[in-house]
Amino acid sequence: MGYFLLGLVIFVILTSIRQINEYERGIKFKFGKFYKIMQPGWNIILPIINTFSKVDIRTKVIDVPEQEAITKDNVSVKINAVVYFKIFDASKVVLAVEDYMYAVSQLAQTTMRNLVGSCSLDQLLSEREVISSKICKIIDEATDPWGIKVENVELKDVSLPEDMKRVIAKIAEAEREKMAVIVKAQGEVEASNNLAKAADTLSASPGALHLRTLSTINDVSSDQSNTIIFAIPLEVLRAFDNGNIKDITKIINKK
Repeated sequence: MGYFLLGLVIFVILTSIRQINEYERGIKFKFGKFYKIMQPGWNIILPIINTFSKVDIRTKVIDVPEQEAITKDNVSVKINAVVYFKIFDASKVVLAVEDYMYAVSQLAQTTMRNLVGSCSLDQLLSEREVISSKICKIIDEATDPWGIKVENVELKDVSLPEDMKRVIAKIAEAEREKMAVIVKAQGEVEASNNLAKAADTLSASPGALHLRTLSTINDVSSDQSNTIIFAIPLEVLRAFDNGNIKDITKIINKK
């Protein structure tokens, strides 16, 4: 009889051992009431008296399904996101919420739709990181009573209607054309300024214009197919302006 009782006790102890892994925590109940959080290792769970649940405390990822929302400027968009969160209090996850994965997913969907409705399309497209941070903050505050810490929220994609895509493409094309016109105008201004400086430099140095003319003729003469027409030097024209035309006429008459 004694051996039977001893064997029964050993059997009960062996069957009462439960292993909790390093990435888990155990929620132990005694007569249906929360008793304590079991740490990693072997723990004793007495039949009938105790029950327990395991909670995985590793970072979890939820792929939020695509949501259709309307922006502040009445543009219909479709967005989806990824939520990263971690459990910091295993007891609250079991006691405060029935299905925390489902609860976080539903909360993320509602928050995304509400936040998209409060911003314009331009903000949604250009300030995606800011909007993601706002969504993360709202979800994190709402899940604190559940023992959940939301680490990050990333907006994966923002889908626009086809007609809106065409409008945005036209706007982008118009902006590119505008920039091209501005750059061209700036280039013409710089070129005219440089020409004005060059003209001032040549006019300030006697003979500089002739040297420039000779240099240009040398460059053009390298191609035999070009025809060169020599212009009358400016000094000859100045001679006419200074009244020397009479002297030149006398010389011609003598000849």
